[in-house]
Amino acid sequence: MTPTVFYHCACLSTDPVPPPPNAPSSSYCFHPLHELFFCEECDAVRCNRCVSVEVSGYYCPNCLFEVPSASVRAEKNRCARNCFMCPNCRNTLSVVPSDPPDADDEGSLAVNSTVVGEPPFYLYCNYCRWDSAEVDITFEKPTGLAAQLQKFEDSAPDSLEFERLKEHFEPFLRASSSSGLTGHSHAAHSHTSHVNPITAAASSALARDIPGVGKYTPAPRGRRDKGTRDEIAEYRSRVGVAGTKDAANVDFIRRLEEVTQVAALNQRWANSWTTTLRSSDLKPLRIPLHSKKTKRCPTCRHILIKPEQKPQSVRFKIKLVAANYLPAMAVSFPPSQDPARQRAAGSRQADVEDSSGASGLHAGGTYPFQLALTNPLYDPIQVRLAVQRPVPPPSSSAPTGSPEKGRRPPFAVSLPQSFPVAAFAEAWEFEDDEDMFGGEDDELGLERERGGASGKGKSVGVLERRANITIVGGEVVIGRDARGSAKFNMLVSYTYRSDDPLAEDDMRTTPSRKEKIPEMKTFTFYAVVDLGMIIPRNAEVDN
Repeated sequence: MTPTVFYHCACLSTDPVPPPPNAPSSSYCFHPLHELFFCEECDAVRCNRCVSVEVSGYYCPNCLFEVPSASVRAEKNRCARNCFMCPNCRNTLSVVPSDPPDADDEGSLAVNSTVVGEPPFYLYCNYCRWDSAEVDITFEKPTGLAAQLQKFEDSAPDSLEFERLKEHFEPFLRASSSSGLTGHSHAAHSHTSHVNPITAAASSALARDIPGVGKYTPAPRGRRDKGTRDEIAEYRSRVGVAGTKDAANVDFIRRLEEVTQVAALNQRWANSWTTTLRSSDLKPLRIPLHSKKTKRCPTCRHILIKPEQKPQSVRFKIKLVAANYLPAMAVSFPPSQDPARQRAAGSRQADVEDSSGASGLHAGGTYPFQLALTNPLYDPIQVRLAVQRPVPPPSSSAPTGSPEKGRRPPFAVSLPQSFPVAAFAEAWEFEDDEDMFGGEDDELGLERERGGASGKGKSVGVLERRANITIVGGEVVIGRDARGSAKFNMLVSYTYRSDDPLAEDDMRTTPSRKEKIPEMKTFTFYAVVDLGMIIPRNAEVDN
């Protein structure tokens, strides 16, 4: 298992401290770095669960035509142009004319191929060779196919029944909405005139609109006493539901010869109305529209993500992702230093004694690991790491006579507490690291060789600095009775120099303040580091 590092978002709880990493609720609080956002106004990390999403525009993924929001509902969220999807393979269909007449020589074929084509036209799939003529769908002209296909959809019994159902309930919904608004305003006026200001403020706060939740509009007392049964006339359906279609499906399944004759679930669910079980009766579908979304901070409503309006563009007008503000962290185990042990990786003894952790973390062992931090800022940062004490998982098999042994943490982690990370620079992406940092790396290597006699200083501390990346070494000591996964929470704090400009008034009145020392800012966040599963001692004995 590859070690991973996830970042914490405190949107699901009021406590900024995350839960223990082995708790079931911990998996919902941590996310990969590329899925997080950063709000500059709140100075906080945001995730997809807490941001507010707004649709900024609709477009067709096939023709890249921008669709106005007013026509999306009328077109049933489908493209109104000649964009269709194959019901079998979901490939884009093309419009072709009828087959030209057969000819003996190539000259007549060349003449016929230059003709635009004669009706009827039909849809053809270049991948699975499906065409709409198999389901008796042809078109009189090669343009405006969506309107022509709409006639087939509107003439379906289910579509007609749905339109009748909307016409039946539309007068009642219109009357109830208008009476609800007047009754609500009258009730609010009479209620606020007889209650104290505190109760009125509480009721007005509860009456606010909540996104995604329908607003409650109580009916007047006169209507409430009569009931809603007498207000709505009884609706009777024109389409019979006696089960004739089910009987036909049963008869079709009994006479089935090949499995390919039955339509798959994804093919049947793509249609708007009820579909048949037969794959030969599947009809072409208009391509569904896609949308570009804007994401806002739930606290300050500041825009975090705003794409460009054009469907052809993949750029963003505003893009505040956490990867541009938080240092990227990657954890890994160092490779084995013994070449003979690498050649003998197939043997069981070499896998058990390998200190790289690739074969698993065995109980009672000590394993070094490396943590690489990449600075995305244009200023150097000072990083401080604080590892939370691992909480032992509850175990019913713990002996009753040794309560202290049951509370002992399953493992211990050692990491350097503070170290600097250089600033990001565009030139480092194109220049050779050895040419830029060869001398410095050699000096660091000499210091490591001189100070590595103690043993522990060789694995815990700053191991390497190159460009805006600093690699630090850590060590995890697994207990003899440890189980589960070696996962721990880590508090990361980094301090950087703020380059916020001074106010114009201050710059005019006190020019000497331009030479003031820049303000230092500190940001703190939590992360969880998963080093892998711990192999207990009894499992080693069984193997």
